[in-house]
Amino acid sequence: MSILPEAERPNPYSAYGAHGSVLVLNSGSSSLKYQLVNPVGGEAIAAGTIERIGESGGSSGGIVSHTFAGNRTRRELEVPDHGEALRIALGMFDEIGPRLADAGIYAVGHRVVHGGAEFSGPVVVDDGVVDRIEALVPLAPLHNPANVQGIRVARELLADVPHVAVFDTAFFQQLPAAAYTYAIDREVAAAHDVRRYGFHGTSHQYVAGKVARVLGRRVQDLHTIVLHLGNGASASAVRGGVPVDTSMGLTPLEGLVMGTRSGDVDPAVVFHLARNAGMSIDELDTLLNKRSGMLGLSGVNDFRELRQLIDAGDDGAALAFDVYVHRLKKYVGAYAALLGRVDVVAFTAGVGENDPAVRAAVCEGLEGFGIAVDADRNAARGGERIISPDWTSTLVMVVPTQEELAIARQCVEAVDGRRPAAAVTAG
Repeated sequence: MSILPEAERPNPYSAYGAHGSVLVLNSGSSSLKYQLVNPVGGEAIAAGTIERIGESGGSSGGIVSHTFAGNRTRRELEVPDHGEALRIALGMFDEIGPRLADAGIYAVGHRVVHGGAEFSGPVVVDDGVVDRIEALVPLAPLHNPANVQGIRVARELLADVPHVAVFDTAFFQQLPAAAYTYAIDREVAAAHDVRRYGFHGTSHQYVAGKVARVLGRRVQDLHTIVLHLGNGASASAVRGGVPVDTSMGLTPLEGLVMGTRSGDVDPAVVFHLARNAGMSIDELDTLLNKRSGMLGLSGVNDFRELRQLIDAGDDGAALAFDVYVHRLKKYVGAYAALLGRVDVVAFTAGVGENDPAVRAAVCEGLEGFGIAVDADRNAARGGERIISPDWTSTLVMVVPTQEELAIARQCVEAVDGRRPAAAVTAG
């Protein structure tokens, strides 16, 4: 099946008319990422990052980057907190462009990592919503505090427009109970909100919908495996636009091998290291979240550097690559079994979109399942594209994710008080 030309793809968002722009904010523990997005046309008008928030001291202070009209401005500044970071970002818009006063901002969208079992979609922010997000901090102590701080500061500085929270976990609130339930004492699980929540949901939902749109198919008719492979990595099985399983769990630690995270390990590894290595809870947290994955196995977490090590004959790097691919194949096979049939395997995010060696290795040996890649198509660059040969029963695709655009469109839906089915499924 060929990809439908862009001009022939229906754009469900054109019905919204001219809503102006949406400012999307992603507040991390020591960073702020922002993008001004046209939710109808889909283009990023301007974007920027502010890193090393809270650090100080000359060249080790904050790093500010702002891109507009093809020009990138980079500065080093003192950025003591998220309040100052947002003030700097707003100042960059005024100084370099585009002026937010002239951009017709319709809403400010906030990426929130954990919405717990409470939030199953985007929500217009008020004081009660902020309090409820803050109450979820025990489930995401590394992420939600910064998300809450970013929302509070932005509501003060941009008080004249609605603010919308969009949750990484929301899409996976549709998981069946058999997929989200852990086999531990049910009273303990209920008392402490222990279940599979899943993450990267905005990306998985966007890509599953985008696959349908570029193929000219209804998302309701497709069974899709989405492989979101970046420094953080996750897989999902999506049947008819609804997720039936995903690899991340209570936290983003479970599942695939990632840049610095271990992914799946025997839980008794934690007990073993606590008892025999004397490691504390905090040390174990750091080990599994920041010193494991590709970094722990090879010393690097950038796949370009990993490839250089492999080419130089580094056995540790070669093993790291094999472990990474082995885990991915296990999830593809498991999700094929859950779905019953697989119409599309879609690779997305930094590694998934840009590393043909990973894509080829994952699909190698799966020809009996109707999954394969064509070497020439896989090596090509570009936007969304089919990389499988014509004979396969399953399409293998590369579909760039656009999480900021997905957040912007969900903001429009939330502010308008409508969430049309076409908008949810069309990507």
